[in-house]
Amino acid sequence: MSGFPKNFYWGGALAARQAEGAWNVDGKGESTNDHLTLGTKETGRMFTEVIDDKHIYPTQYGTDFYHHYEEDIALFAEMGYKMFRLSIAWPRIFPNGDDEKPNQLGLDFYRKVFLECKKYGIEPLVTIEHGDMPYHLAKKYDGWLSRKTIDYYLKYVETIFKAYKGLVRYWITFNEINTVTRGMPFYKAGIMSTSRMNIDLKNINMSETDEEYKFVQNKQYNALHNILVACAKAVKLGHSISKDYMIGGMLAGTLQYPYTCKPDDVIQTQKNSRYDLYFASDVQVRGEYPCYAKRMFEEKGVELNSKEEDFVAFKEGRVDFCSFSYYGSGCATTDENVKKVSGNEIFGIANPYLKASKWGWQIDPQGIRYFLNDMYDRYQIPLMIIENGLGQDDILEKDGSVHDDYRIDYHRQHIEQLAEAIKDGVDLIAYTTWGCIDITASSTGQMSKRYGFIYVDAQDGGVGSFKRYKKDSFYWYKKVIASNGEDLN
Repeated sequence: MSGFPKNFYWGGALAARQAEGAWNVDGKGESTNDHLTLGTKETGRMFTEVIDDKHIYPTQYGTDFYHHYEEDIALFAEMGYKMFRLSIAWPRIFPNGDDEKPNQLGLDFYRKVFLECKKYGIEPLVTIEHGDMPYHLAKKYDGWLSRKTIDYYLKYVETIFKAYKGLVRYWITFNEINTVTRGMPFYKAGIMSTSRMNIDLKNINMSETDEEYKFVQNKQYNALHNILVACAKAVKLGHSISKDYMIGGMLAGTLQYPYTCKPDDVIQTQKNSRYDLYFASDVQVRGEYPCYAKRMFEEKGVELNSKEEDFVAFKEGRVDFCSFSYYGSGCATTDENVKKVSGNEIFGIANPYLKASKWGWQIDPQGIRYFLNDMYDRYQIPLMIIENGLGQDDILEKDGSVHDDYRIDYHRQHIEQLAEAIKDGVDLIAYTTWGCIDITASSTGQMSKRYGFIYVDAQDGGVGSFKRYKKDSFYWYKKVIASNGEDLN
């Protein structure tokens, strides 16, 4: 027996900013992501204030889910999906963010999407904010640094909670909330009052003694505070609108191990786990800042612009479940020489016992079991894995087939570990792979870094027919779902 419960949610995931395209169609406003150019693994992406003809902007096309949603959802249903994770593009509902009334065409689009899911018995899992806040809020208010953005977010939330009552039950308030203080301020929180306007991954790391680092960190943690307040209020609001609503938080699962058994490395790993991984979810699940927050703020030179009512909101808006992305793991060390030779901006130091993908992400199936147990021990509420996958170059053969055994192997090994975690006692209720279909990569905007079980005939820059093809992994995952995780061959 696989151990997966009968009502387990198997499925797949995508994000509006990487899939929808139609960036200025039917009243949609500009998002922060619309201002990010196409990059590469070596150069990353850049912000431009003006969207011009000199650059390529991946959100303009994505994989054109906006015009292919019926076809795509039918393919998901053919695989047997029980759950489809997607996001709503905030500026498709409120083009500027501070509009008096919502864009009806935007509301109509998502209603059609959810009705299509209902037709096939697929449960939508909807991310409310997935990195594409209205650009106007960033430019006029400095994004999440302004408390006004809390109010505009809640107006947006109330609108969609009421509009889709009866069609959507599961909601996520904010995507990978723990990355707000780690990446570029504009990309993660719409902050424009800093010189660091690009998201080139090579430039993310700054010395903690750098004055600019402290300047940026203070802004990021204040933005995160406002986000946490907004999310907590959204949970309370959602529960008042519908008792059936299940509203959760989401983390980027940046698991780390100590690089050595040297106590310094063990302590550094624990510190990274607290500061970079669990800090935000500790607030969302427990309803208050964790015990280590005071020292963390002091070390980083953070002074919060908070109000007493914020801490009441934390208590009243605790999440119903936790969800996370997981792609691989890394290590932590205090050895500066090791950091220089073997560092990875996303996961940390390379683990000598693991192999890495072409993109440098180390593959660690057992890590997902470890992480699930660690999270469940910490929180004791239902968990969802809503992103897990392998980015790889895929080859479309002349007969329309795509042979991606490497992706099948990756998911097989991870699903085996999910079964082990469930046997360990973890209350895991969903697994939605990243992605269900090829979409543009978040870090570079490229199509060539493919994750899906469905191939989209589009190349970097959006050139192609956008025709859909089933990969070998499509048929394999269909078998996995039909057997509820029993048949992984």
